[in-house]
Amino acid sequence: MIPKTFKEVIDLGDGREISIETGKLAKQAHGSVVVQSGKCMLLCTVVSNYKASDVDFLPLTVDYREKFAASGRYPGGFFKREARPSDGEVLTMRLVDRVLRPLFPKDYHAETQVMIQLMSHDENVMPDAMAGLAASAAIQLSDFPFECPISEVRVGRVNGALIINPTRAQLEESDIDMVIGASEDSVMMVEGEMKEISEEEMVEAIKFAHEAIKVQCAAQVRLAEAFGKKEVREYDPEAADEELEKKIHEMSYDKIYAIAKAGSSKQERSTAFSDLKDEILETFSEEEQEELGDLISKYYYKTEKEAVRNLTLNEGLRLDGRQTTEIRPIWCEVEYLPSTHGSAIFTRGETQALATVTLGTSREANQIDMPSYEGEETFYLHYNFPPFSTGEARPIRGTSRREVGHGNLAQRALKGMIPDDCPYTVRVVSEVLESNGSSSMATVCSGTMALMDAGVQMKKPVSGIAMGLISDAETGNYAVLSDILGDEDHLGDMDFKVTGTHEGITACQMDIKVKGLSYEILVKALMQAKDGRLHILEKLTDTIAQPNADVKPHAPKMVTTTIPGEYIGALIGPGGSVIQELQKETKTTIVINEDPVTEEGIVEILGVDQDGIDAVLAKIDSITFKPEVGSVYEVKVIKILDFGAVVEYVEAPGNEVLLHVSELAWERTENVTDAVSMGDVFDVRYFGLDQRTKKDKVSRKALLPKPEGYRERPPRDNRSRGNDRNRGGNHRNRDRKPRKD
Repeated sequence: MIPKTFKEVIDLGDGREISIETGKLAKQAHGSVVVQSGKCMLLCTVVSNYKASDVDFLPLTVDYREKFAASGRYPGGFFKREARPSDGEVLTMRLVDRVLRPLFPKDYHAETQVMIQLMSHDENVMPDAMAGLAASAAIQLSDFPFECPISEVRVGRVNGALIINPTRAQLEESDIDMVIGASEDSVMMVEGEMKEISEEEMVEAIKFAHEAIKVQCAAQVRLAEAFGKKEVREYDPEAADEELEKKIHEMSYDKIYAIAKAGSSKQERSTAFSDLKDEILETFSEEEQEELGDLISKYYYKTEKEAVRNLTLNEGLRLDGRQTTEIRPIWCEVEYLPSTHGSAIFTRGETQALATVTLGTSREANQIDMPSYEGEETFYLHYNFPPFSTGEARPIRGTSRREVGHGNLAQRALKGMIPDDCPYTVRVVSEVLESNGSSSMATVCSGTMALMDAGVQMKKPVSGIAMGLISDAETGNYAVLSDILGDEDHLGDMDFKVTGTHEGITACQMDIKVKGLSYEILVKALMQAKDGRLHILEKLTDTIAQPNADVKPHAPKMVTTTIPGEYIGALIGPGGSVIQELQKETKTTIVINEDPVTEEGIVEILGVDQDGIDAVLAKIDSITFKPEVGSVYEVKVIKILDFGAVVEYVEAPGNEVLLHVSELAWERTENVTDAVSMGDVFDVRYFGLDQRTKKDKVSRKALLPKPEGYRERPPRDNRSRGNDRNRGGNHRNRDRKPRKD
């Protein structure tokens, strides 16, 4: 018997719908839903242990996976099984995690797992836009302590019209691609890329998305009520001691405030805070430290946060002594690494990024193979964040989710400025060498300069800045901070990264940690970010004003040409023999792709030596050479035969044709060498395909003056055979006897 199901439908307003259903699948999970739009179906399950973990944070895991069976495909690789998550899946996990995590109670420490699976794919529906809705809807059906429903939507804009959850085809025409996460009354997360839009246009898109999210939140509430809203589970709260908290506050607040106001470096400040904490701990006995150590640390950090925030709100000062709108000192350098195709250092305060650029052929494109999308990237950026950048020693266990996310943000910031006709596959790698806030924005800045240093003809340079916010809900007082430090990120209420050119925004990422952030504050933060972004952009262009006109002498040069489809095989050769030998001889890399529409061969030639590239082009010209009927060509004798000379076209070496002995001269030629010799160069006329021999016919005599009184006679052999046939015929007619009836 099929169990009873509960379903809510969300109308997107343009004929499309999203349904949320529960009661049929995965009923042993603490909450499960199936979210469907078109043929796209996501299954989300949530489970949270009833026993708290020993850690002092929420051990939340968000896992998003796309099953290859969902689109009727097999996974790649030998074992034909889904393996580690792709970068695209990791990015979706981060989008959902960033909205869910702040809504759990700070003292809830039970192991919690949110699993979202793409079970059926629809090419007209982008599933990642519904992952946040699925996660929140499943949690609403559970007994988790969770503040309120949330949802996420993607916003696009095509021909000036904003669209909720656009298709991939619509997104290709859109100048906005943003994912917004929000509750009914607060925007909590924004991430996306844009084509140089204004701050006002960005706020308009966020407001548009928020209205759609309110509808989705209401649908979740209705579904939970119909299903039967569960009582919120009880859990053991964190231990608390008000008297101890007051004591720690009194002992440390003024001293913390003084350290924060000193405007010292990160190292000095960290040491001073650490020494103060040790000083406070020493006022307690060993027994008290063992029993209350966690609470002492907790209350100390709470006091530190309060003191630092008050310093900024009361005096407009920050940990490093700057004013709220002040940008840290910047220095830049290009062409730092002599052997790379392009390089640049960007240093802002105590954050430093070294970017390199590598130029390659389409063979080096980044292949994307996901059930929901197959394609390739000819521009991509990788971000590395080693532990030494923060003065730490810790294990390195592959690329972290944070590195994937920061690299993706920087890539989206820059990719719109790579010209469409750029012949190269371009890879940018950012090595973060020092970090004290906004290393992803330093990556954007160093990446811009490295691209220009490499000779990539960027449309416009791009800079980036990270903004922060400190606010007091009781007084309504707030401060927007430009170019935030790492500590200000942890202690503040907002982390807002914005990148763009002098004309508009190209990418953004925003996480808001407080409820009810007004659009007034958001607009102020965006306008202040614009001022800082343009200040940083000026520093970049002072270092390198425009892209270098050419690639570096040791960097490969790229030439792209096309050949008719029928010549692709000839250029490759049997078993690849021709192209392999050509690459070896010319020290180039040759890549051939077939245009799916015209079926032409697109040939990419990559090489450092221009002579090698020219040699490849000459070979291609030779292979694809096709003489025109009636035209005159210069040829060279390369072989002497009894019945003629083999000549090759001078403009297409390797293309040979037989010059028959009868076409050497008007006079009868007994020996070929009487007319031409090896190595002779002369002109011939091309007559096309000889219908009798089915071979190309060329003539030297057609370009020579005809001797006076010359009378052309048919060849002797043909005349003899013709006469014989006539005579034979006459004999046969004469000898034939009358037929008897």
